[in-house]
Amino acid sequence: MSNREIIKQIIKSRSKLTPPAYAYESRTEQEGGCGVTGFACNIPVRGRHIFEPSIQMHNRGNGKGGGIAAVGLVAEDLGVRQEILEGDYLYQIALLDKTVQRQLEEKFIRPLFRIDKAERVRTVNDYRDITGLEARPPDVIRYFVQVKPKILKEFIEKNQLHDLDPRKAEDEFVYRISYRINNKLYSSLGEKKAFVLSHGRNMLIFKIVGYAEQVVQYYKLEDLRAHVWIAHQRYPTKGKVWHPGGTHPFVGMDEALVHNGDFANYYAVTEYLKQRNIFPLFLTDTEVSVLLFDLLNRVYGYPLEYIIEAMAPTTELDFDLLPLEKQKIYGAIHASHIHGSPDGPWFFIIARNEPYRNYFQLIGITDTAMLRPQVFALYDGEVQIGLICSEKQAIDATLRSLSKEDRRFCKVADKYWNARGGSHTDGGAFIFTVRPKEDDPSQREIICTDKFGRIISVSKGKKPLQSVPRNPLKKHKSSLEEIVKNIKSGSPLELFEKILPLIPTWDYHTFYGIYYGLAKRAMKDEEERGWIIKFLTLFNDRRYATGTNKRSWLLATINEALKEIFDAIPAIHSEVPSKYKKIDWKTRMTLRPPREGEEVLVVNTFDFPPEGDECDARLISEAYSKGWRRFITYNYRGQRFCGCGLGPKTWGVRIDVYGSSGDYLGSGIDGLEIYVHGNAQDQVGQIANAGKIVIFGDVGQTFLYGAKGGEVYVLGNVAGRPLINAVGHPKAVINGTALDYLAESFMAGDPLNGGGFVILNGMEFDEEGHLREQSTPYPGSNLFSLASGGAIYVRDPHKKLVEEQLNGGEFTSLTQADWELILPYLEENERFFGIKVKNLLTVNGIAKKPEEVYRKVKAIKLEVLAKDIGEIG
Repeated sequence: MSNREIIKQIIKSRSKLTPPAYAYESRTEQEGGCGVTGFACNIPVRGRHIFEPSIQMHNRGNGKGGGIAAVGLVAEDLGVRQEILEGDYLYQIALLDKTVQRQLEEKFIRPLFRIDKAERVRTVNDYRDITGLEARPPDVIRYFVQVKPKILKEFIEKNQLHDLDPRKAEDEFVYRISYRINNKLYSSLGEKKAFVLSHGRNMLIFKIVGYAEQVVQYYKLEDLRAHVWIAHQRYPTKGKVWHPGGTHPFVGMDEALVHNGDFANYYAVTEYLKQRNIFPLFLTDTEVSVLLFDLLNRVYGYPLEYIIEAMAPTTELDFDLLPLEKQKIYGAIHASHIHGSPDGPWFFIIARNEPYRNYFQLIGITDTAMLRPQVFALYDGEVQIGLICSEKQAIDATLRSLSKEDRRFCKVADKYWNARGGSHTDGGAFIFTVRPKEDDPSQREIICTDKFGRIISVSKGKKPLQSVPRNPLKKHKSSLEEIVKNIKSGSPLELFEKILPLIPTWDYHTFYGIYYGLAKRAMKDEEERGWIIKFLTLFNDRRYATGTNKRSWLLATINEALKEIFDAIPAIHSEVPSKYKKIDWKTRMTLRPPREGEEVLVVNTFDFPPEGDECDARLISEAYSKGWRRFITYNYRGQRFCGCGLGPKTWGVRIDVYGSSGDYLGSGIDGLEIYVHGNAQDQVGQIANAGKIVIFGDVGQTFLYGAKGGEVYVLGNVAGRPLINAVGHPKAVINGTALDYLAESFMAGDPLNGGGFVILNGMEFDEEGHLREQSTPYPGSNLFSLASGGAIYVRDPHKKLVEEQLNGGEFTSLTQADWELILPYLEENERFFGIKVKNLLTVNGIAKKPEEVYRKVKAIKLEVLAKDIGEIG
């Protein structure tokens, strides 16, 4: 029997499954905006480390649904032998009615399976002991089983699956038994007594009506170890939301899936599945997603690349830029599966065991719309870890948690990035594969690839920090003294640029000696404090060669040194006179106007809630109303709305932001300045009217949405849909690139007459701090789409951008007036980031004229656009 015939027979034989006794009803009241997180490590990691990032995303949840999944477990943690862990199906069944266990076992378990171990999963004694947990989670029964040989033989004969590998036939049997259990004992609109949480090999799922971290607490998973963990906050966007069965993750066979988003074509996808005798029981788009993945993977046998293409198809210019052979394959996939492709917005995280190839995977996939936030990260040192989250702050929380337990983990990843959905560049997906090492199969390694199999890596020539240096001040006293000599004689920037050539020769001990030596001086000397903060911040903000040292470890060290300085600043209620005064969650009620000589309010944001009436943003707003104008905020872990709510005409206000700041930073500002010393998250600068935002890193989705004015400078890349619907006169300099939809529906007038514009440089720094061109200034298929005003000045000396990327815009030559307009902003950009204008005008080592380097994209006049549309019609 051919593969095609086997596939047909599997689908045909599933017709014997009884469809659920309900009809789908369309709903419009569902919420969006989940929190999803996951990580994969080459060593097993304890469940306590999925706890911290889950807490970080409380504001993306609501306590009505939380779940976790773990893949690549440790046999001794579960009390079984390794061969049982790898060979048995690990059934986890949630009991909503304790009395149903006997019926369940007598009908579905004991007659069909050989049971190698059965147990009730241990829990805390009283769920009410867990703060905020309002509903008692279900009891969970765990079975390690294999199908009895006689039962499996009868199943194969009855369903005519003789040509299917017996082990894969066993997978199909388990899948169908789980369906029957759920249909009989749960089913979304039927009686609810029990449901299958998971049934795959070497993996498990837990979920409750509550938060994800409460899963870890209630089922005592803090010390359970696994290579891959994922978690989800909030209930699904379809289905019964008040039951744990409707919560993410959902299981296919050997994979668990969580997602953020919603399907516009949920009904169409369910119909696609029903045509193949697959009947969703929980009425959730998450369940449908994993059933679709399982169909493409286990039934059709597609490689992962083709599975991703079927779920998130490549379209438009990206499709045209694919190799011809790939276009043929993808075209066939589209013809067969486009009607079953989920129409977003959505973002999937999948934890997967591949028992037939002996590896585990963490997979992140974004749809072509890219309307849901997603961040990827990789750290590669003595240990390896790949991370995927809705927000960068959750990644940082994971690394912070791991580093407390194991010094081999750095608090800062080596690399952070976003995926571009449905693209020819990365395919909108990245995969972290945990596999045995070729030279030592007893150890595992992580390989990170994009959808097309291209490897994502960091430099192997950089060494991680092996141990914290002892007495660094004593050993490197001379280096520190040389710097101290310049504190009162020159600016921090002048000294930084002077010592740049020396930095690659320093080892970790030298860095430690200098950083902590300066920190100690700043803690003691009020006059030197400001100079030292600026100097150390330059090491954080600028890109430079680090020799054999990993930049991630240096950043972690700098952040700790700055934190020590900020922590030592006198509290606001202290009588110690100081230019700086510190306030935190515990002392927030002592906020008062500044006294004579007090200039800077330092806010430790760590314990503040992410949003709401008591968040740090409200405190800053209140402090402004009391007379404070200069702020340093640090220890951020995702708190939102920094700089919001201060009101109109806030000229003269400056906020410096350290740590993992959250969404909506700088939204609605009208005059103030914000300096973000690192990456920024989503919705930065929305509806900004005036002022300045400087970001010393990358920035997330919908940056400057609806902005009306202001200046923004970004050192790195911006994610999808920056400056969409912006009007008036906003001005942005982006030194990297944008994923797609840059300045869509831009309505910013005439840039030569006071209107707005974007400067897109398309540059990046290599690991040695050298500025270089990206492969293309702009990879997206939609640049300046439907714009009616403003302009984009793009650095494109090789003319890589094409008209097909424009939809309502046109290329035009750069004039002298254009150059005189943008030059002051490029000079300001140089002052912030050290990116010299002369280097931007240098191409392949040759100095060029501005008009040879920059191209202008302007809006097509409406009458021209109407004429073009008429000709097409």
